[in-house]
Amino acid sequence: MTPKPSTLPLYPMPRALNRRQGLQWLGAGLLAAAPLGQASAEKPSATLRVGKLQAVKTLAVAAKVARDGMLIEVEAGDYPADVAAWPQSQLSLRAVGGRVRMLANGAAAQGKGIFVMSGDAVSIEGFDFIGARVPDTNGAGIRLERGSLSVKDCSFSRCEMGLLTNNDPNTHLDLQGCEFSFGERPGSFSHLLYAGSIAKLSVSGCYFHHGMRGHLIKSRAALNHIFYNRLTDEIGGSASYELEFPNGGQAMVIGNVIQQSSGSDNPHMVSFGAEGYTWPKQELQLIHNTLVDLMPTQGVYLRVKPGPAKARLINNLLAGNRIFNAESGWEQAGNHLIDLDEFVLAARENYALRPNSHLRGKAVEPGEALGLNLRPTRQYQHPRSTVALLQPARHPGAIQLP
Repeated sequence: MTPKPSTLPLYPMPRALNRRQGLQWLGAGLLAAAPLGQASAEKPSATLRVGKLQAVKTLAVAAKVARDGMLIEVEAGDYPADVAAWPQSQLSLRAVGGRVRMLANGAAAQGKGIFVMSGDAVSIEGFDFIGARVPDTNGAGIRLERGSLSVKDCSFSRCEMGLLTNNDPNTHLDLQGCEFSFGERPGSFSHLLYAGSIAKLSVSGCYFHHGMRGHLIKSRAALNHIFYNRLTDEIGGSASYELEFPNGGQAMVIGNVIQQSSGSDNPHMVSFGAEGYTWPKQELQLIHNTLVDLMPTQGVYLRVKPGPAKARLINNLLAGNRIFNAESGWEQAGNHLIDLDEFVLAARENYALRPNSHLRGKAVEPGEALGLNLRPTRQYQHPRSTVALLQPARHPGAIQLP
């Protein structure tokens, strides 16, 4: 039987200690709680509990005493102005008993955001990041400086930048079941997710909505896996691109619902290479997506900058705008321009094909790319999750199940 991780003793801190002595006292407790040596996020060397009734009451203190390999369990509740920089690796931060709401309230770690992350193999689960603002207007719910980070079941709202990374070429970012909404950066572009020139970005089962001038997703990563998400700007949203890869790279965009609102700040929905190709390989795979253009006029589903880029468009539904200006070099099969009444209820963002639609069963074989079979095996399920398909995708578009 695998032994349970040891737990930090919960006896109270002596009242006579000042803050510096208190941190030293806590650190000694942590060292006593687990042996030295490298640990992993799956088998943390110690558990540190954070909350109003715990010895460690704030994330700011926890970040100072935590060490590699620890599990940080944070009790549900509001943590106002409780910002922190986390340099540790193999670290796991997990909400317990409900949501952990990180309210910036004007504070920022290192002048960058609510959390600043720079370790390897770090995971965060169950946190809400709200209202990040800094003097240079790049305030992020999470700022990823370097390393590898997995974010699950978290939300980002009312931030200047929801989640922002640096340009470290070895960085990996994985997002699962997260929500990004209501960017706030008056006078400039508020990107809900902005990945810099990193090694890989993976986004699955996430919900992006109500942008403000900036993009729902902007990524300069070398490799992008954008699978089974909902990117819908919706009523009141004014996002620019819904999905942009400004420097190309390899982008696998599979099984997403992508909607451009009537108030969009830019007519383009998906853009590839607009700022020039910088990676050795340029490839866009746009497979089994449902793209809905609600702009009154002049909307553009896809723009690919001319150059050494391969673009494959297979089994996509293009709805609302009957004009699709495809380039001659694009590989296309099984794509359909349709009216909104082809869906069950487009007015409520139900973009499943009607039960009697003539398009049902008309998907073609999408093939393989980058070692992956491109036929979807899952589907986005609202809100912010995915569900497995009972059989390989048969219909064009992102929605296979009712």
